[in-house]
Amino acid sequence: MKDNKVKNKKVLIVDDEKDIIELLTYNLDKEGFQTKAAKNGAEALDIAKNFKPDVILLDIMMPDMDGVETCRRLREIPDLKSAHIIFLTARSEEYSEVAAFEVGADDYITKPIKPRALISRLSAIFRREESKEENSDVLTFPNLTIDKTSYKVIKDGKEISLPKKEFELLYFLANNPLKVYNRDELLKNIWGSDVFVLARTVDVHVRKVREKVGQDYIKTIKGVGYKFEQE
Repeated sequence: MKDNKVKNKKVLIVDDEKDIIELLTYNLDKEGFQTKAAKNGAEALDIAKNFKPDVILLDIMMPDMDGVETCRRLREIPDLKSAHIIFLTARSEEYSEVAAFEVGADDYITKPIKPRALISRLSAIFRREESKEENSDVLTFPNLTIDKTSYKVIKDGKEISLPKKEFELLYFLANNPLKVYNRDELLKNIWGSDVFVLARTVDVHVRKVREKVGQDYIKTIKGVGYKFEQE
């Protein structure tokens, strides 16, 4: 049965293996997604600018420009700031997963890909997104505004661009100030229980948020986790 939440959602498939593109395109089209495909990173960048996908399924091992570099460049396109980027890879080394999240990936799926499991995961992403939209809000602090309705962060009057998961991490902590969350709790609330990522992913995203927003907002509670606090 098709999930109405995925109807007309746009998915860009980027992989240098023709069989994988055909498999994913067939199954996603059948479920009501709009799909486009690219066989390399350069082609993906060209298509993404006009297609403006909601989700990008991105192979990590490609010639010329690998998935990590492609992801980094995709995140530089303003219209793709809120797109979900999911890596597809046959590699299981921890360093490749960390590298993916360093450049703004949201999720990580290992090959061989099971279409039904992938579609279930995409449906879960859009259900969570819809739930968040129903509870939109704007958080205001001295010198800092976090607008959940437009995914904007304004600090000292200047807009700061954050990829989706970095924004959601900041918003979640700021919406629950002074409360300490451990890594598992943050993974569950931001990535969801159906997404399998390393606890270290939280540390990477916290570091990225601090680099952009400043060191004074997300505090590390040694041996416990993180909390939002403005001095």
